[in-house]
Amino acid sequence: MPAPTPKLPIHEKRDAIAEAIRRHQIVVVSGDTGSGKTTQLPQMCHEALQGKGLIGCTQPRRVAAVSLAKRVAEECRCKLGELVGVQVRFLDQTSETTRIKFMTDGILLAETRGDRQLRKYDAIIVDEAHERTLNIDFTLGYLHNLLERRRDLKVIISSATLDVERFSKFFRDAPIIEIEGRTFPVEDTYLPAESSREDLASHVTRGVESIRETDRQGDILVFLPGEREIQETADLLTGQQFPKTQILPLYARLSLKDQQGVFKSSPGQQRIVLATNVAETSITIPGIVYVIDSGLARINRYDARTHIQRLLTERISKASARQRRGRCGRVSNGVCVRLYDEDDFERRTGFTDPEIRRTSLAGVILQMKSLRLPPIEDFPFIDPPQRRLVSEGYKQLQELGALDDDKHLTDIGREMARLPIDPCLSKMLIHARDHHDVIFPWMLVIVSGLATQDPQERPREKREIADAAHKGWQDPKSDFMARLHLWRALCEHLDDRGQSRKNQLRRFCGKSFLNYRRVMEWLGVAREIAGLMKSGKLPYKSKPPTEGDYLPIHESLLAGIPRGAAAKEERREYKSGTAQQFMIFPASGLSKAKKLPEWLLGFELVETSRLFARQVAAIEPEWLENAVPHLCRYTYSHPQWDSKQGAVYAKEHVSCVGLRILADRRVHLARIHPVEARKTFIAEALVTGDLRTR
Repeated sequence: MPAPTPKLPIHEKRDAIAEAIRRHQIVVVSGDTGSGKTTQLPQMCHEALQGKGLIGCTQPRRVAAVSLAKRVAEECRCKLGELVGVQVRFLDQTSETTRIKFMTDGILLAETRGDRQLRKYDAIIVDEAHERTLNIDFTLGYLHNLLERRRDLKVIISSATLDVERFSKFFRDAPIIEIEGRTFPVEDTYLPAESSREDLASHVTRGVESIRETDRQGDILVFLPGEREIQETADLLTGQQFPKTQILPLYARLSLKDQQGVFKSSPGQQRIVLATNVAETSITIPGIVYVIDSGLARINRYDARTHIQRLLTERISKASARQRRGRCGRVSNGVCVRLYDEDDFERRTGFTDPEIRRTSLAGVILQMKSLRLPPIEDFPFIDPPQRRLVSEGYKQLQELGALDDDKHLTDIGREMARLPIDPCLSKMLIHARDHHDVIFPWMLVIVSGLATQDPQERPREKREIADAAHKGWQDPKSDFMARLHLWRALCEHLDDRGQSRKNQLRRFCGKSFLNYRRVMEWLGVAREIAGLMKSGKLPYKSKPPTEGDYLPIHESLLAGIPRGAAAKEERREYKSGTAQQFMIFPASGLSKAKKLPEWLLGFELVETSRLFARQVAAIEPEWLENAVPHLCRYTYSHPQWDSKQGAVYAKEHVSCVGLRILADRRVHLARIHPVEARKTFIAEALVTGDLRTR
């Protein structure tokens, strides 16, 4: 195998790494940014094991897995899919000749379902382990247990120089090989906001202008929290009309073609790459001289008390700030411009909380149950999850019917675990199939849409035009029905098998302000789920849903997210059973209605200037009785003898997930359960004289 050029710092440790892999079952490799560990370790492992078996290399993100596979294939002078392959969701470029396989950690975990021992792998490299995502921690715990049974399996943990001692200790004092990065000096400058009113796009533009005052050639990498901020900043920078400048966005859901554009040099032009933290560690963009760090990132946090998963924009940790700084100074002296002051930096936390300590654990617990792994409380995680998150995870699965009262997996739970989506979404599908099979195909469409990002786009300078384009499929009562209207519009450009006719779909997306990549992901997830469930076909050419389909569709949605129900308060606010007050998201089709519905179902809550519900629909509270009868609580009052009927009647009050959904419903006493309740009411009525006997 030819050695790649130019020579990288890791090559000085080639012999030591090869010897460690041959002598030890587990090796921890620690390397600074620019050391070459991500591209070279798989090749060194392949050489050390003499190329006999398959080497799996996991990455946290799809964009990194694909770009790295292409890079390593070039270095190995082979076509992608031969010696070097890649597998991510909806893309599998591997073959029988593949010996180095790049993949997301989610793909590896999915393979454990059919191959508990991971027998086809001789070695597994867990890259970017310091990111400590939920999948990474789960993978490390799974391998920790597996190594006892697979003495022949080699595991290499690859991490930045952050807390690697913990990885070594976790794997029984595994040897650590440290690699120094090849970097040039980096100067730190601070450029805080001029005022509280300066928006982020303007702030970044000011940072770019400060760089261009002295250098109009060195490439710039800007770290921003999300796609919206990237789009807004790109629009503003484009409007500045900087000469000989190329503005390139980079985020996980960008098309592969556009993603690859950031790796190509542009002679005579200054590149400004606007990226999320996908560029923080997973990939290396060549030629970066300057980094502009917003100091912000999108962080998922789950509140066990309110049952809300929030995607919050938060200040990054010192460790993340140092990682961002390390993306420059690799080809020449670099400059890191931080859009905050030095005191702000010093006050930040040392490390970002691992995801397992800040996210809902229902999905993890469900998968662990289905794989017959030890209980989550006993599973070897590097950082044990918080008890309240564990308790809430069990509670949520019991509410969904996936676990019984003894925390054992139910038949429904086994079905839910087979689907690669959140448990609440899989429950919606199972409820629709079992109770309303007529609308099951439409639920496949809605659920797959909820499992992917909304494809609708609103460019800053064309919002009114985009809104007009999107208005064609908005629904005045339900954003979920709007998803179906959009689906039908897309299907006009697909054939009976759901394939695009001569790029018609791409053209339609372009003129309709729809993100083509997200639309294709929606279609891909829908096909995947439909194939796994085998009990329904996607409605490519079906008749539109009728008014009569509204109730069963939304009842099925309630079965998966009963806590999304909320009652209208004063003004335009709603209140859920967990006492959370929120408003309808401005982009919703319901937000501008003169008369808002009294009851609402909200799929997710997002916090910006305040708390908003996104993806909402008008519902009737009594639908909860059919959707989640096991969560309903009944109380009774005013028992009375009806002489005409010759029976006792009472007033029934129903509450569900902390909300009173029905009151004063007149019911026959015989309907009141359990029997002891009837006895109590009869006794009460006899004492008060309301019940007379013959």
